[in-house]
Amino acid sequence: MTKPASDSSFTDDVARFYESTLVPLIFEPYADDLAARVLALDPDRVLEVACGTGIVTRALAAALPASCEITATDLNTAMVAHGELIGTSRPVTWRQADVFDLPYADQSFDVVVCQFGVMFFADRVAAYREIRRVLRPGGTFLFNVWNGG
Repeated sequence: MTKPASDSSFTDDVARFYESTLVPLIFEPYADDLAARVLALDPDRVLEVACGTGIVTRALAAALPASCEITATDLNTAMVAHGELIGTSRPVTWRQADVFDLPYADQSFDVVVCQFGVMFFADRVAAYREIRRVLRPGGTFLFNVWNGG
């Protein structure tokens, strides 16, 4: 599914504003909650979709054991680049990717996580189908929303 250009064309300024203002004001406590929920699942491989500037990614990197592989993706290149620039407490794979066409093999991840992104998916059924494709049997998709998801 092709996304509107506005969904993938945020600038570096938008990424900086998002990180400096919205993350501490709104998103940080929810990121810690999601990371704790992922930790309880004891995964080996985690994929984050719609990672933005990486607030959940940083919480996952701090909470999960070093043996757990974390991959953080977002449709918007500027958001991924800003998250990678901020960095994490341990290695994480950062990648621009569209949730409608994830560049990963079937059954690649134990957990897929998304903070406040699913309500922006233009076609939720298609996005959820793609997320299910990359989840291992028995895997878990964790997400949070502030309205219907």
